[in-house]
Amino acid sequence: MISVEEAKRIMGDRVRVLAHEEVPLKDARARVLAADVHAPYPHPLFDMSAVDGYAVGNADGPWSVVVDIAAGDAPDTALKEGQCARIFTGGMVPANTYAVIMQEHCEVGPDGVRTSNTALRPGANIRRRAEQCKVGDLLSATGAILGPSVIGHLASCGVQHVVVSKRPRITIVRTGGEFITETPPEAGRIFSSNDHMLAAALQQAGIPASDPICAKDVREEIRDALLRASQGSDLVITTGGVSVGDHDLLLPVLTELGATIHFHGIAQKPGKPMLFATLNDVPVFALPGNPRAVIVLFWEYVLPYLRAIQGWRHPWLRSDELPITHSLTTKGERSEFRSARVSNGKVTLLADEGSHMLHSLTEADALAYLPATKRAWSEGETIEVHYLP
Repeated sequence: MISVEEAKRIMGDRVRVLAHEEVPLKDARARVLAADVHAPYPHPLFDMSAVDGYAVGNADGPWSVVVDIAAGDAPDTALKEGQCARIFTGGMVPANTYAVIMQEHCEVGPDGVRTSNTALRPGANIRRRAEQCKVGDLLSATGAILGPSVIGHLASCGVQHVVVSKRPRITIVRTGGEFITETPPEAGRIFSSNDHMLAAALQQAGIPASDPICAKDVREEIRDALLRASQGSDLVITTGGVSVGDHDLLLPVLTELGATIHFHGIAQKPGKPMLFATLNDVPVFALPGNPRAVIVLFWEYVLPYLRAIQGWRHPWLRSDELPITHSLTTKGERSEFRSARVSNGKVTLLADEGSHMLHSLTEADALAYLPATKRAWSEGETIEVHYLP
């Protein structure tokens, strides 16, 4: 077996970034920029009012109203001394505007508009043309994740299309003949969960998931499933059949098919039997069948790999070093990923469940990483925390 750190290094060395494509900005949510985006227009496009109020032509009132300006209007009036424009937020300020006064600070009387603001600044409440960006300014750099705020920023500057990495095409292969998908349960069989869980995890990552390929623990079925999965996929995820029992056929079948086995077996808990290979130039993550191991290994290995091939600058789970709220002693010689909750800058480990159990992970917002080189922590000592996506 190899260490967690060595497994992640080997995996990272085999990242190949996907090809690029141009897509409409409206379809780019959660995609990764593959080219810098520069401003095609200034933002704001023109001098505009930041408030509802009055655009005045000089510092001292009263002022007579000569025009009303709503957002979207293009006034052709130039203000003179003693004149003002009734204006609304987002409206284009007329030429020669000295400042805009909030309507709360104004009174309209028989002699015009007066203000209670005795310290009126030139340019007050005016959003100046190009104050956020000029034409050609860098708006977002290669590797940026197109979340809502980035998309909003680009859209406000007139960007309509972006170049992004293609979404990876993923195929899930579920092995084993013990699964049922409908109630009531049958004797000796169990409900299928890994395929549903992986599909949900992929969708959360912005990657569409196709229906899984299911194969019983029969050499020919697994062989056919792997060959089908590797055709037209950028990555294959398998569950089950990866240990060393009589019915664990993933390794021998991959070997027969000429796959390159990069590693098989990691000194970790859960997920010791995990395998990483390349079949027909397609990466294969072979995960154990126990659900807890499946989702933990997805978060720690598969998700970072998927992020990396899409060009993420920082693909690993966000991590921290936080003090633990209680003492802790672990047994054995393997590194561990434990469910945890972070609160007030400290971390609390949740129940240490078996690899077939998921309950404590439903309450977790992080994984605590407990390296094999350390087996005991005192209350207040720091441990490594990986925040869940």
